[in-house]
Amino acid sequence: MSEVACTHCNLTFSEEIMIVEESHYFCCKGCQGVYHLLNDSGLDSFYDKLGDTKLQPATQETSDLEKFDLDGFRNKYVKEHEDGLHEIHLIIEGIHCSACIWLNEKVLHKTTGILEASINYSNNKAKLVWDPSTLALSEIIKTIRSIGYNAYPYDPKLQEERAISTRKAYYSRILVAVFGAMNIMWLAVAHYAGYFGGIEQSFKNILNVAQFVLATPVLFYSGWIFFKGAYYGYKNHIVNMDTLVSSGALSAYIYSIYAMLTQTGEVYFDSVVMIITFVLVGKYLEVLSKKSAVDTLDSIMGSTPTEVTVVKEGTKSLVSIENIIMGDIIELKPGEKVVIDGHVMWGEASFDESSLTGENEPIYKKQGDSILSGSLCLDSVLHYQASTDASHSMLTSIVSLLEESITKKPRIEQLANTVSGYFSTIILLIALFTFVGWYLYEGSFETALIIGISVIVIACPCALGLATPMATLVGIGVAAKRGLLFKEATFLETMAKADILALDKTGTITEGKPSVVAVQNYADFDPALLYALVRTSNHPISKGIQNYLTEQHEHIATLSLENITSIEAKGLKASYQGKKLLGGNAQFMKESGIAGENESENSLFFFAIEDVLIARFELTDTIREGAKEAIAHIQNLGINVVMLTGDHEQSAKKVAHAVGIKEIHTKLLPQDKASLIDDFHSQGHVVVMAGDGINDAIALASSDIAIAMGNGADVAINVSDIVLLDEKPQRLYEAFKLSRRTFAAVKENLSFSLLYNVVAVPLAVLGYVNPLVAALSMSLSSLVVVGNSLRIKNIKFKESK
Repeated sequence: MSEVACTHCNLTFSEEIMIVEESHYFCCKGCQGVYHLLNDSGLDSFYDKLGDTKLQPATQETSDLEKFDLDGFRNKYVKEHEDGLHEIHLIIEGIHCSACIWLNEKVLHKTTGILEASINYSNNKAKLVWDPSTLALSEIIKTIRSIGYNAYPYDPKLQEERAISTRKAYYSRILVAVFGAMNIMWLAVAHYAGYFGGIEQSFKNILNVAQFVLATPVLFYSGWIFFKGAYYGYKNHIVNMDTLVSSGALSAYIYSIYAMLTQTGEVYFDSVVMIITFVLVGKYLEVLSKKSAVDTLDSIMGSTPTEVTVVKEGTKSLVSIENIIMGDIIELKPGEKVVIDGHVMWGEASFDESSLTGENEPIYKKQGDSILSGSLCLDSVLHYQASTDASHSMLTSIVSLLEESITKKPRIEQLANTVSGYFSTIILLIALFTFVGWYLYEGSFETALIIGISVIVIACPCALGLATPMATLVGIGVAAKRGLLFKEATFLETMAKADILALDKTGTITEGKPSVVAVQNYADFDPALLYALVRTSNHPISKGIQNYLTEQHEHIATLSLENITSIEAKGLKASYQGKKLLGGNAQFMKESGIAGENESENSLFFFAIEDVLIARFELTDTIREGAKEAIAHIQNLGINVVMLTGDHEQSAKKVAHAVGIKEIHTKLLPQDKASLIDDFHSQGHVVVMAGDGINDAIALASSDIAIAMGNGADVAINVSDIVLLDEKPQRLYEAFKLSRRTFAAVKENLSFSLLYNVVAVPLAVLGYVNPLVAALSMSLSSLVVVGNSLRIKNIKFKESK
């Protein structure tokens, strides 16, 4: 009985065991079901895209589906959005080509309840967003399995195993290639000695056969990576570096076999081996360099514990971090890593936050202080209350940000990728014309072929393709070590081009914790009224008044106000038992028809009852440590630093003078700040805005790069384009310098890549380069790009005193 191919998976089996349906054959019920599913869904064009690629037979495994809906699984792998939608990253098993990607995305998009489905072809990682009220995760997994694939949650540890497996595959291939290269060079020495000094044909034949034996495994085993890459490139209509390497080496190999069998001309088996060996070693070094850069990011996660000690009703028990909820009391011992954010309830200890902020100085924490996941307890036992769950912790947010930043490409990288895509096609055409030209000129097929192969091999789209991603990857890694998180790699490029830094005053240049330094009472009043009013606001000035009142009065009654209204950037108004209460700045008082003394170098707060001024408070804020030096360093980079504040002119000038800012804009409402930034844009400037993340939300949204400071990690992460894990002004300077250094490395890499090809390709066309030198040059050009990118790690920053 003859063998036939399954209509769905393309695997061949004996015809007698196949399920026959009209002219179609199926190896199992699973394949038959998938075939009908795709046809009924209008996705039958999948088989045209699939071609001859073989798939695994479709399975209908359902026994483990229920685990995907368990609370523990959801807490560990599923991220819940504020709007109630769920998000997960899955690894899709069984993907072979772009047709598989197309099929999975089409089927998932057609599934009711799935709002987003995107799959990365390089690592088979899928991002899914769905509505849990419409669809369970187990149903999504069942859908993926129903079309012949499988899915499991993305886990960094599994990805590490995959990376180790890849490196082992390279080890064995490089071992064979190096063994072949070392031995074939001895034979080549004898061959070339005979070429110049004379050699009998019989000895020459022995040398040719020996070289053929060594070259064959090197080409087809060690070089299989390039053939595989070229095949998938061909299937997707892409000419890539693998196409150039495999076509060049295969051409030399085929011609050498012809020369060996016909005993005419010279063989180039040594060139075949050297092409594969040099390029393979270069590619492996690229893999190691990329892994090193990614390891820098992974080090932030470190050895994260999977369980914590929970204290409940006096009993201690180990609980998986996925099952921790807000309010749980967690015990922390010396040497343990914090994995859930929280507040200290009992005890005190020093913490190492270097993995978050880059600072090596231990931070002392006592009762009431907040502790962040990712920090390390150094010296004491303490209990703290969880303020988040594991999926919303600081550490998880940081890792998610870093993963997102690596996947989003800068504009310059997108341009480089487009150019390198056309580049390989152009090189093949140049090589073809070179071959024809030399053949017509010399009349020698051998000479023309070897020169054509040299043109193919010496060109390096790989260096062009690596120029941007390698530099940005290293840059993001260095930034993470300094406590700077770029949400997207594109922001490195944007910040490098910025020429204006707009700073809010309160909470950005200053600590954001104003304290009362002078009080003038115009009449007696109940402090509980003022305390109740300022408690309704989270503005730093209001908090300063609160702190002052609690320090001056041991017991303040809690009053319930009515008709509470917050007037943006001006003040507050409310009523209590029919009395009208007003609190705010001089401008607010003036607009309310209340006169008051507003001459002061400090920030002012006025309190009025029934439109009668009752008290005047002067507050001053402490300038952040190192602000003056950091601003001077930023100005030395050629960046104009401006202050945008809602405060009055005298107070703003005092702070601006202290830190060295010359251009200030005062008495600004949030929309006024946004309007000023739009004016800067109209003048052709690229603007970075650093503000408090709440009151400056409009201005931050208008800027090219937004940096939120002074309001805690959650707000900063949501609002910022760049997250500062500590709020030192020094970090602003470091972000500017690092982005400029990274962008400079990108331009250096691109310039070198283009210059290399502009010089090397013409030399090869003119016949000055043989294939062996061409292969070495190509590998070295890629390594130069990688090495130049790694130099970013040596960047030096001027430290604030």
